[in-house]
Amino acid sequence: MPDLLLELRSEEIPARMQRKAAGDLKKLVTDALVEAGLTYEGAREYWTPRRLTLDIRGLTARSADQREEIKGPSTKAPEQAVQGFLRKAGLAAVSEAQVVSDPKKGDFYVAVVTKPGRPAEEIIGEVMPGIIRAFPWPKSMRSGAASMPKGMRFGGIDGKGSESLRWVRPLQSIVCLFGPEHDETQVIPFEVDGIVASNITYGHRFHAPDAITVRRFDDYVTSLEKAKVMLDAERRKDVILHDARDLAFASGLDLVEDEGLLEEVSGLVEWPHVLMGTFEEEYLAIPAEIIRLTIKTNQKCFVTRRQGGEGLSNRFILISNIEAKDGGQEIIHGNGKVVRARLSDAKHFWTRDQGNLPDLDTLKAAAEKFGLDLKKPLDQRMAKLDALNVTFHAKLGTQGQRVARIRALAAKLAPLVGADPALVDRAVVLAKADLRTEAVGEFPELQGLMGRKYAVLQGEPDEVAAAIEDHYKPQGPSDRLPEGKVGLTVALADKLDTLVGFWSIDEKPTGSKDPYALRRAALGVVRILMERKVRLRLLSIIGDADLLSFFHDRLKVYLRDMGARHDLIDAVLTPAADDLLLVARRVEALTAFITSEDGKNLLAGTKRATQLLAAEEKKGAVVADGVSDELLMLEAEKALYTAVRAASAKASDAIVQEDFRSAMEALSTLRGPVDRFFEEVLVNDENPAIRANRLALLYAVREATGTVADFSKIAG
Repeated sequence: MPDLLLELRSEEIPARMQRKAAGDLKKLVTDALVEAGLTYEGAREYWTPRRLTLDIRGLTARSADQREEIKGPSTKAPEQAVQGFLRKAGLAAVSEAQVVSDPKKGDFYVAVVTKPGRPAEEIIGEVMPGIIRAFPWPKSMRSGAASMPKGMRFGGIDGKGSESLRWVRPLQSIVCLFGPEHDETQVIPFEVDGIVASNITYGHRFHAPDAITVRRFDDYVTSLEKAKVMLDAERRKDVILHDARDLAFASGLDLVEDEGLLEEVSGLVEWPHVLMGTFEEEYLAIPAEIIRLTIKTNQKCFVTRRQGGEGLSNRFILISNIEAKDGGQEIIHGNGKVVRARLSDAKHFWTRDQGNLPDLDTLKAAAEKFGLDLKKPLDQRMAKLDALNVTFHAKLGTQGQRVARIRALAAKLAPLVGADPALVDRAVVLAKADLRTEAVGEFPELQGLMGRKYAVLQGEPDEVAAAIEDHYKPQGPSDRLPEGKVGLTVALADKLDTLVGFWSIDEKPTGSKDPYALRRAALGVVRILMERKVRLRLLSIIGDADLLSFFHDRLKVYLRDMGARHDLIDAVLTPAADDLLLVARRVEALTAFITSEDGKNLLAGTKRATQLLAAEEKKGAVVADGVSDELLMLEAEKALYTAVRAASAKASDAIVQEDFRSAMEALSTLRGPVDRFFEEVLVNDENPAIRANRLALLYAVREATGTVADFSKIAG
């Protein structure tokens, strides 16, 4: 079966777009071919900074013939309806249609239309221009004649009556080859914006810029390799990583690995060459995080650390796209100049942030409001944040107002978490201060971390400094939790204020959209409560049942990820349950109990009683307000009533003690009395009062077991 090789070569594609673009190309092309009636055995996409490539193997040479039946009107239908059917089916006369009989609808016309299959070459040539023209780049640019000013255009519109191609960067050539694995292949010469598909590509723009003639994928890869182009992005990543590790090791260093940066630099080069540069050791006085981000953000370079140590070294690893004749010395020198300039700026930020602001007199009111000490640099930045009325959100006020809300909320939470209220208050008023530092202004991802460093420098207690960094945590399911109780308290207050605030202005997540990361904030609250065993009545804090339901959704996800059964979660989680840790403990107890013999008894006894009761309620049957001793006529119903009262009392006592297993064990004793009841008692007695009383007895069974879980929701 034949294969298809497709290459779209352009000027540099931004690294962040390459992987997705290659995946989009694969999906668009294979979907179009399949929709046109072709099949294939396998497809793989490749990408470099200057090309997207698709290798499709085992493509059918021709689409299958298609037979379609088009149902028409009744044979007795008006002539106008019959003519419309003939036009739709492409028939010249009614005699070309078949007549089919239906016992109910009578005779009606059916047209059988056969569409012959088409050669794959024809289909490929037909679908490719549209795919290229409509390619879903997040950003694109127009090039060619239609992109010129009107007075300079020569026609300005391509032969198909549409404007010139929009592509992420100007498209330069197209390769499209089709044919068997071992025989000659053929070019499918479709055209897009004056570029005609061919069998010609080009190698590395500096090392091998001449044209290369290719026939199929295997010699295409080999030819590109000879022309200094490594097609496989994963191989480029592997080469960069191992060469960088080896180069660092040879200098007595370890590479500080960074998967995101590795992915990015592999998309910047077609022929990676790893080099090492240096900067002055005096810059190592800057925090390591600032050095790493400065070098990463500005020069796309890796940093290194001393082997066996934690501190960074003054060597960095850079990735070149050129195998330079001088061994890369000029490239190293140029990168080193830029790195030193950026580190000089970073050192300036770091130093300035530790000094006094020039306008302290204007900050006295803000300092008094938050109890700040204007002799301390971080306090000054918080006062400045408040004095400038920096907006948090247009409908939720300023950052200063937000800190005041978090401060009040944290004061309520501190005793519940067991944190020192004074330390919590100090951490809260300094938590957002680093937003006014120059280091965070340059690198926003360092907020919190820089606040901790500046807090340590001005002598804040360790718990306060740690809380300033940790109050943003956890920022995902795998992120660590705050270290101490002060940090836990501030983190809870921060996240709860965010959620309550955005709920109050009706800015809730919708579908996949969550611009304010509210799902992440709620999951952070859930993780803190679960993993640090914090008891908190959420409704007393958030005061919103809809927001509580949102927490319930996050709790379900969390517990399922922990291995809990969804039906057991649903059985325990009531709409008003606002102590999430207690819910988790109930689920844990129910999970352990439900598979035991007692658990099976409890489930079976409860379900039999509640299902019958539910069926009668659905019919509108009358259920007495309570069980009347005088109306209990048989020993079996008297025995069940006695058992329900005893089990309910024991279960209630156990629930007060939060001993859910004991509560379930007490209720499991109802299995025998319930079975006897159904064997000896007819619930639907002819006497309405007796019937209502017996339904009330079943209601009592449901109420008793409902204190533990809604067993009707448990599978099995």
